[in-house]
Amino acid sequence: MNIEKLIKVSIIFLLGFLSANIAGLFLIYGSEIPFSFTNFSFSSGNNSAPFDFVKENQIQIYDDKIIINVENASISRYAATGSMLPVLDEGSNGIRIVPKSEADIHIGDIITFKQDNMLIVHRVVNIGTDSEGTYFTTKGDNNSINDGKIRFKDIKFITIGIIW
Repeated sequence: MNIEKLIKVSIIFLLGFLSANIAGLFLIYGSEIPFSFTNFSFSSGNNSAPFDFVKENQIQIYDDKIIINVENASISRYAATGSMLPVLDEGSNGIRIVPKSEADIHIGDIITFKQDNMLIVHRVVNIGTDSEGTYFTTKGDNNSINDGKIRFKDIKFITIGIIW
């Protein structure tokens, strides 16, 4: 075998080896924007916006302030996990409410739920029922996999607004 043939075969082998390993890393560990091909908007097939909890008549605009009239609302802050980029991250301020029933939660809503003793903030991508009742499937906008079935008893808040 001459040296030119050996170099060509080696290059083809190395390119194949590298691309298979890089693709494997993305499939196993996922990726974050801007490299993600699985973010919420493009791949989930569902780009539903959150439910409109705040109606126009609840917003009062003045020269020096804006008042949003929402009962029992609180402010939320977020950890710098990157799972909800580019929608929210550590510097975002959220307005949240406690849901009263399963009917308050819609596909597209951003909810806070407890899982493994941690509070997680992700988007509802599906609502279904099984033998245990209603469940919500959530996923970070910047994650490649969903969080599994989330039950209403584990949902603590619905984000109704984000202020940057």
